[in-house]
Amino acid sequence: MSRKLPKRVALASKQPHRTARLLLHCYGLVTAAFYLFLDWIAHPYRRSAPLRHRQPEAGVEGLPVVSIIVPARNEAATIWRCVRSLLLQDYPTDYEVIVVDDGSTDQTRAILEHLAMEPAAVGRLRLISLGEELPSGWAGKPHALHSGASQARGTWLVFTDADSFWSPQTLRLTLGEALAQGLDLLSLVPEQVIADGWNRLTLPLALMGMSLQFPPPLVNQPCSPLATANGQYILLRRSVYEALGGYAHPALRHSPLDDRDLAALVKRHGYRLALCDGRGLLRVQMYRGLPALWRGWRKTIFVGSGGLPFMVAALLGLPLVVVGPFLLPLLLWLGRNWWRRQGVGTAEALLVSCLTLFPLLAYRRSLDQSLGLPWYQALAHPLAGLLFMGILAQACWRKLTGRGVEWRGRLYGASPRTATHKLTAPRRPAGPDAGQR
Repeated sequence: MSRKLPKRVALASKQPHRTARLLLHCYGLVTAAFYLFLDWIAHPYRRSAPLRHRQPEAGVEGLPVVSIIVPARNEAATIWRCVRSLLLQDYPTDYEVIVVDDGSTDQTRAILEHLAMEPAAVGRLRLISLGEELPSGWAGKPHALHSGASQARGTWLVFTDADSFWSPQTLRLTLGEALAQGLDLLSLVPEQVIADGWNRLTLPLALMGMSLQFPPPLVNQPCSPLATANGQYILLRRSVYEALGGYAHPALRHSPLDDRDLAALVKRHGYRLALCDGRGLLRVQMYRGLPALWRGWRKTIFVGSGGLPFMVAALLGLPLVVVGPFLLPLLLWLGRNWWRRQGVGTAEALLVSCLTLFPLLAYRRSLDQSLGLPWYQALAHPLAGLLFMGILAQACWRKLTGRGVEWRGRLYGASPRTATHKLTAPRRPAGPDAGQR
């Protein structure tokens, strides 16, 4: 018995060494697999359906009438450029542009009225004004889209945002693609206009998160239940829209993520949809400056992340897959003596560091090229992770406390007590970033 005891002690002392080494290897493999999945399956541009730039096969007489619907609430900063691009489409037959002013308190309405006097707008641009108060059970944007669609005369509808900018051939080519492919809904992943350093820092990570939730190949696969669309461009057959009940459908009328939920409804009823690469056709600048960016992504995370458990999981996982790979080589070097005692030598530590970093950098290089960013932007990946951890933490806190998030003067996800307090509080004037998405 006394001879066996030292062996047991030796085996027990080796167990922590094996555990630490195994955890290190698992971390390296899981991180590498995560970024390989993002690059090979969930890349927002390279894995979206390619738009073949087809011309509509029907003659001009056979092309459908199209109604483009733009909801606008405090969009003075972008509405002129957006609507001008819609009026200058080279679509060879009839189309109309319907802008729904959803209770704007800035100069949006005045800009639209001035724009309506231009020659390109005569007979094509229609303005609809809604009141400030929403009907019971409605969210703001679905109500605006429903109001526009109910007055549209086209057999195809396009829902687009006021921060988007179309190329002249966008409508012609996307409709040609939808008709050629027999699609019922076609949405575009837009080209991003990156105007400042905060957008350069955060946009790649934001796109990474969104494409991770909805990998484009799975969205485009009819047998997959995953479905999403980008509200900045949704081309949809009117017959399908009306068959589903439109935005008056109970699942859509109060949705803060109307684009995603519309796509889910379309796919669930067996209609065909496609999420396509829209670079060269659709450009978008979502936010300007850190305050607008923080509020915008906080709202998106709050209403679209799948609830508090998902937000907490993301908050815990983000440092591991975004910050950790950059810290790992430093931590292994600083603790090299301890790691040697765990059986991890210099070559093994270097191998694990490369295993975590190289797939990350390869994915970031591919994504940065798609966004027109320089190679060294990938080195800011952990800083973006830290910023999004702050946004996630605040979104979690607001979910836990029932405070909700305010967006365009309206409150989402708040407890009844908080909502009542906000509604009775004095209205603040629209700020300088009120027109930002």
